Amino acid sequence: METQRIGIVISSSRPTRIGPKVAQWVSTVAPAGVDVEIVDLADVDLPFLAEPEQPATGNYTMPSTTSWSERVRSYDALILAVPEYNAGYPAVLKNAIDTLHAEWKGLPIGVIGYGWGAAAGAVRQLGEVLDRVQAVTLAGPGLSFGQHLTPEGELLEAAPADDVRGLFDQVLAAARERVPA
Repeated sequence: METQRIGIVISSSRPTRIGPKVAQWVSTVAPAGVDVEIVDLADVDLPFLAEPEQPATGNYTMPSTTSWSERVRSYDALILAVPEYNAGYPAVLKNAIDTLHAEWKGLPIGVIGYGWGAAAGAVRQLGEVLDRVQAVTLAGPGLSFGQHLTPEGELLEAAPADDVRGLFDQVLAAARERVPA
């Protein structure tokens, strides 16, 4: 069986973000034999909805969009590490989703919210968008400040590593069942 590739997405580009620490921790609980890569949307650096045509056409002309499309297609699944900003998820993540179209259909995407209240509002809104683009959305554990991590992003002993392992199991199972688009 071919090694499965999972991208763990840091979905904030704020200079003060803790997403890199959360994504790194998530990567440490990945099952053995899975190829995990951290994807930082700050490094992906997509222009804001700059393609001349609608994403649904698939006629990407910008190198940044083509590169993002190829990168997303290279994964069997994604896990999104999502903070909550003003009761929503980061604009850089919305732009990363809206820049593409067909790439999301059937793609298993696990979601781990983090922050105050485990980013429940952001996760809920993101779920609606992922449903719209026909991704296979899998809810992961939420990480709450004070219970699972510090506001500086340090993981506490109570961080739900077993629940994250369970999310990996679900994402990998969904990836095995996926019919290529």
